[in-house]
Amino acid sequence: MDERRPGLAPAVAEVRLAVRRALASLEPGATVLVALSGGADSLALAAATAFEASKLGLRAASVTVDHGLQDGSTDAAAAAAAKARALGLDAVVTRVEVGASGGPEAAARDARYRALRDAARDAGAAAILLGHTLDDQAETVLLGLARGAGAASLQGMAEAAELDGVALLRPLLGVRRSTTRAACAAEGLQPWDDPQNADRRFARVRVRERVLPVLEADLGPGIAEALARTAAQLREDAEAFDEMIEETIEDIVEHAEAGISVSAPALAANPAALRHRIIRHVVASEFHESLTRSQTLEVARLVTDWSGQGPIDLPGCRARRVGGRIEFTAR
Repeated sequence: MDERRPGLAPAVAEVRLAVRRALASLEPGATVLVALSGGADSLALAAATAFEASKLGLRAASVTVDHGLQDGSTDAAAAAAAKARALGLDAVVTRVEVGASGGPEAAARDARYRALRDAARDAGAAAILLGHTLDDQAETVLLGLARGAGAASLQGMAEAAELDGVALLRPLLGVRRSTTRAACAAEGLQPWDDPQNADRRFARVRVRERVLPVLEADLGPGIAEALARTAAQLREDAEAFDEMIEETIEDIVEHAEAGISVSAPALAANPAALRHRIIRHVVASEFHESLTRSQTLEVARLVTDWSGQGPIDLPGCRARRVGGRIEFTAR
């Protein structure tokens, strides 16, 4: 069915439809919070949310996070909030202090998500809407591939997730960045172009400006869409694995002193992919740490290649073979 109205720009119609679908599951009367940087993606999202939310009986607001990392950030945040108010949204600006842990990109992201969580709690919001597009998804997959972090990193971003009890929704993961710009132009909205989005010190910018264009030129168009499809397929596979793990783990895991233990014969009976996922799941759920592939394989050798080797030090815990079980204990 054609969702466009006579005279409605195709880009505006596409963004509105994506937002409508994302909001459809929320109860009337709920509050949704748009994370608004002022860039084209979040501005198109804010405009579509302002239009669709009222039709669905939802209250819509926006929050703009001022990271304070560049000159003029306060003015840019105030301008974004003004545009939100002109769209009919209640607008809030929050200033954050960005630390140094994990590098500048990760530190800014952590500070931003904390601010979004706090703003959602203050507003009693049921969901936070983020403006990540299909292009962002493709870049995320390529960055994950470069890190060699396995299938988990290649899943990219989820359309729906959770942040401390608040839904995180990404309605535009199937929408191209060019479409959000076209939507802003069609609605007479002037987006803000963040200088950091052109700063090649950042890996994501290099992927955006150098890697993806080369892939498109050498391999043909449609690379971004293909990467996004790959992320979706891997996410489906991961969800299936997670269900298998939940079913399996109840029978093979027992609580141990200061930790948890897993049946070695049961682990050995499972395919390697499932065995490795169980090991990572146990460490993540019990000790809130992530294992690298080499660490996972080292633990797996306690199951498949046991020859009396001693304990293995891991992030936040230690693994050792005790009889027919693998014990994970806090360090």
